[in-house]
Amino acid sequence: MEQQAKEIADLLKVMANQHRLMILCYLIESPMNVSEIHEKIPTISQSALSQNLALLKAHGILSSNKSGLQNVYQINDKRIKKVIQTLRETYCTQ
Repeated sequence: MEQQAKEIADLLKVMANQHRLMILCYLIESPMNVSEIHEKIPTISQSALSQNLALLKAHGILSSNKSGLQNVYQINDKRIKKVIQTLRETYCTQ
């Protein structure tokens, strides 16, 4: 149980950032490439967006596939989708 709690805490630490939460909120709707995500979140630079995507991917939260010249990102874990959906339904008005 202690190990599971540590893993969950580490995962929540990665997600505990407003930009990363916004990225995940948009990706539960559908997979997107960097340009599509940037259109939804124009307040973050493309460089910072790419860094956040890389961090989420490194922790196994996201995966990506090549589509032409673009990487298309999607949430890798159904449990993460449930967590984000619950947060979105509870706290987001839009």
